[in-house]
Amino acid sequence: MEKKFADGWAKGIIIRNEIDKYLISGKDFIDEVDILDRLEKNKNPDQSFIRHILDKSLSIQTLAPDETAALLNVTSPELWEEIFSAALEVKKKVYDNRIVFFAPLYCSNLCINNCAYCGFREANSREVRRILTLEEIRRETSSVLNEGHKRLVLVFGEHQRSDVEYMAAAVKAVYSVEETAPVSGHPASIRRVNINAAPMEIAKLKILKEAGIGTYQVFQETYHHETYRSVHPSNTIKGDYLWRLYALHRAMEAGLDDVAIGALFGLYDWRFEVMGLLYHALDLEKQFGIGPHTISFPRMTPASGSTLSSDSPWHVSDDDFKKLVAVLRLSVPTAGMIVTAREKAEIKREVIKLGCTQTDASTRIGIGAYSDQKTEQNTDTEQFTIGDPRDLDDVIREVGRMGYIASFCTAGYRCGRTGETIMGMLSHCVEGKYCKLNAVLTFREYLSDYASAETREIGEPLIIKEIGEIESMDYFRDKPHLLQKFRSDYGEILRGKRDLYL
Repeated sequence: MEKKFADGWAKGIIIRNEIDKYLISGKDFIDEVDILDRLEKNKNPDQSFIRHILDKSLSIQTLAPDETAALLNVTSPELWEEIFSAALEVKKKVYDNRIVFFAPLYCSNLCINNCAYCGFREANSREVRRILTLEEIRRETSSVLNEGHKRLVLVFGEHQRSDVEYMAAAVKAVYSVEETAPVSGHPASIRRVNINAAPMEIAKLKILKEAGIGTYQVFQETYHHETYRSVHPSNTIKGDYLWRLYALHRAMEAGLDDVAIGALFGLYDWRFEVMGLLYHALDLEKQFGIGPHTISFPRMTPASGSTLSSDSPWHVSDDDFKKLVAVLRLSVPTAGMIVTAREKAEIKREVIKLGCTQTDASTRIGIGAYSDQKTEQNTDTEQFTIGDPRDLDDVIREVGRMGYIASFCTAGYRCGRTGETIMGMLSHCVEGKYCKLNAVLTFREYLSDYASAETREIGEPLIIKEIGEIESMDYFRDKPHLLQKFRSDYGEILRGKRDLYL
């Protein structure tokens, strides 16, 4: 019965002319022969060529396919150390030294797809199915707010009951919640909701834009056509490679100019997937003038009811994971880079030093898990296994010890610094200056409203250091009005005002 229901509903989902319009001479932008040829011909790259590539990336330019392929073929440990150092330098130039925090909120695990690696897949009889009511979403939001978060990513399975109208209502429900910060008693609310959801037609994407979402995420999972077919059955909506591949093109056309790409590493060769992500970024730049706002690179972890998630021959080692993160940082230097709680704490520490800009914390991926299962996660009923379940305060304290400032900034969305505007500012290393200001303001809020005594002990000297760096930067000395507003806003936050930004 469910199968007939899915077939009937699926017929109206995929709109072929909303794929064909983006094809080039009838072909998609993932030319596997071209990718494999570039990986082959760039083996044993000359050291001087690699250093030329690093210089190009440090000038904040997107790398060409041959340049990325050359980086992926480096074998010298000494040269990899140079690559790692350059990746962190690029990150600091573009985004300074802040780490943006968010939390995922899983609203539904109803799904009509049957992806071989996913605990949500329709054929997984072990999965306990549930879709949150709007009241339950508000309750989940309250729990997340009490941790100190200001950004949420709402996650949905693909199903008629969690259609775009439900998503839009969920977004509005999140925005409606106001809580009281536990330390200071000041009001708190979620300031930006991003969406991780199935591909949609342009008309539905416009509904999400009207609901006030930030970034729209659709991950291709794997860019390798045959592997994609093997893990996504052809009788499911997700089995259509091209409908998914051009999901973010449609989003850009619908006016959602902050889009996020990603691949699930472990389904196919990691070097090929890095090239696929680059080709995706390049095609978005070619057709819309701007690349992805963020890139994600989750590694496949064991999932309920999936043998592939544990037994794949393409699992990525920790050493190779660090390499792919560094190469992505250099290849698309303006993109934010997200390391997720799939990774264990020790690996997150390593890749944060390779150029990551965002991470989640206090992560619960069960449906209703923030309010229902606060202290224990049920891995038998979840989409995948997470590696870092630590609370937000613990992770903030750790990155603080590493010299990074936690940020909850959402200013860019509300100041119009999105899409082409923010990409231009990032490429000229300007947006990072605003990121630094807003990171200090939002970190000040966190220290006053949520932080434990141990975290304040780390955070107070760190924030003083950050303010000193701001005061000494030539950029702000040449723009005294910005510096004056920052000083004023910081003082207002100390006196109890909230949500001030530049």
